[in-house]
Amino acid sequence: MDNLTHSLIGAALGQAGLKRRTGLAMPALVIGANIPDIDAACFFWLDGTEHLAFRRGITHGPPALVLLPLLLSGTLLAWDRWQARRGTRPADRLPVRFGWLLLLSLLGTLSHPLFDWFNSYGIRLLEPFSSRWFYGDVLFIVDVWIWAMLGLGVWASRRRERAAGAAWRRPARVALGGLAGYVLLNMTISSSAEGIAAGDVPYAPVNVTNPVPVMFWQRQVLVRTDDGRYGEIRCTPLHCDRSGLVLRPTNMADPRIAQWARGNSNAQAFLFWSRMPIAEQGPRGMLLKDQRFLTTPTASSFQVELTPTP
Repeated sequence: MDNLTHSLIGAALGQAGLKRRTGLAMPALVIGANIPDIDAACFFWLDGTEHLAFRRGITHGPPALVLLPLLLSGTLLAWDRWQARRGTRPADRLPVRFGWLLLLSLLGTLSHPLFDWFNSYGIRLLEPFSSRWFYGDVLFIVDVWIWAMLGLGVWASRRRERAAGAAWRRPARVALGGLAGYVLLNMTISSSAEGIAAGDVPYAPVNVTNPVPVMFWQRQVLVRTDDGRYGEIRCTPLHCDRSGLVLRPTNMADPRIAQWARGNSNAQAFLFWSRMPIAEQGPRGMLLKDQRFLTTPTASSFQVELTPTP
């Protein structure tokens, strides 16, 4: 998911009452909810699509999910002590209890791969032990309904807290409960749409139930046939519309792809990352694309040009 969503999840957990467990609880939860994306900062220097081979991998796997909370909680504790020595520690900050600080850092960090798994982009949950990608196909990567739900809950909770209201935790707890219900609803929608599409298009051995922006009740079901063709149909939990289904060749069996991809680090990274690759004729050779992102505004960020090798 996007980092605003991750941050709101951490903030809502804090406003639900966890921030009163220890000093610096909110930074532990919010930073923890974002810290696995440190891989984006570590590999910013990579060109083109090379970063796709590293994203949502090593910093989202089991060793990192243990190490990162330790580093975060240790850093926050050191920051608190440094401020105390300098006489700049806020007087209203609660005493820092390292056990709770570590636990909240872990909770925030674990929320990150969970919500990354919910979308169709994928996550390598077992890295470095396995490079297998896992996909939830439940939520669109940027979900405005989650923004609204959690944002309103955190805002209302903070407003009540500033007014010294006794029930200031309730709005955040309601928002988190709504988030859990929303996720379950979307799981049901994806499962239902996939089942209908599988029965409606029996010749498609691969169906990916791709969530779409804003209209959470719809799914873009991506189909792949065993004879190397692809297409898409729009589905709701009750109906799939096949009227616009057009099957096109993926062209991935073209021997030139493997030949031209040799020595091309961008192409190798793309093929490692891509879940549903297709190839189209380009101006100088072939364009590698991913079926999941053909119609998104960021489609140009998920393609590689292959040109004939000398």
